[in-house]
Amino acid sequence: MRKTARYSALAAAGLLALTSLTACANDAASTTADSGSNGGGGKGEHVKIMVGGLDKVIYLPAMLTQRLGYFQDEGLDVQLLSEPAGVQAETALVSGQVQGAVGFYDHTLDLQTKGKAVESVVQFSHAPGEVEIVSNKQADDITSPKDFKGKKLGITGLGSSTDFLTKYLAVKNGVKVSEFTPVAVGAGPTFISALQKGAIDGGMTTDPTVATVMQKNLGKVLIDMRTPQGSQEALGGPYPSSSLYMQTDWVNGHKETVQKLANAFVKTLKWMSTHSASDIAAKMPADYSQGSKTLYAGAIQSTLPMFTKDGVMPKDGPETVEKVLKAFNPNIKNADVDLSKTYTTEFVKNATTG
Repeated sequence: MRKTARYSALAAAGLLALTSLTACANDAASTTADSGSNGGGGKGEHVKIMVGGLDKVIYLPAMLTQRLGYFQDEGLDVQLLSEPAGVQAETALVSGQVQGAVGFYDHTLDLQTKGKAVESVVQFSHAPGEVEIVSNKQADDITSPKDFKGKKLGITGLGSSTDFLTKYLAVKNGVKVSEFTPVAVGAGPTFISALQKGAIDGGMTTDPTVATVMQKNLGKVLIDMRTPQGSQEALGGPYPSSSLYMQTDWVNGHKETVQKLANAFVKTLKWMSTHSASDIAAKMPADYSQGSKTLYAGAIQSTLPMFTKDGVMPKDGPETVEKVLKAFNPNIKNADVDLSKTYTTEFVKNATTG
């Protein structure tokens, strides 16, 4: 009964907040983390950032920047908060509860059609970081998205980016959205349990969940979008996902603060590009490894290719996202989205050259 309630809660969360397309939900409960390389309270200008799952590898730069002390170096007191679902991170941003959100770039396009001006100011990635996994029991029956028909496919939550990308892959391969069943199972333990019990035949998730599924030999990778190459093959181009996005009015009114945030994040991305997965894992909170440092480092290693080295929006990335979104989101399909207003490179370029 507890898991049933959990699934219902995740499904409900996915329907909240403008029914927007969001980043993956995180299985962890809402938490906060004070600034400072060792988690201690910091001094300086206070900024709140909501993350759609602090312990997810796709959002790793947020906590890593804090652990490296780069926020403090910029004179910022950054409070990182975590919500189970990306929709809630988005809601917190547009309602003014936080100044920034770490989540998928696709929010900015969807929100523009709803009259909300939001822009990505630091682009962490140029690939989704998502993986479509198939259970061992279904491995012979599901060899491509063409075989999704009649299957139960796990997603983090209804209306999430995993939900959306699953639908895109299905339709791209000739399967109608009505011909398969999306099942909201979250991430981490709830996703794994659903796969084990046959509640889903496969599903889309990220590391470290992917690494755990592989370790337990519960399934196989069908589609890997953790690399630019994987994104190109599955989606037809670079797919910017994880980012720091903020309300445009706030950005314009607090340029000095935004520049400091960009400086810190770009410094982290550069640090990541010159250090090993083990080095990165060693900097993260101990509980993120879920008892296996080797497994966690492996999960980071598999996901590292998705990250940019400079925080700059990848060329043609916004166009790819718009193309994918137009396939399903009626708001975007029938709207003239101004992509130039969904992101800015002003701050990351200043950070790169400054």
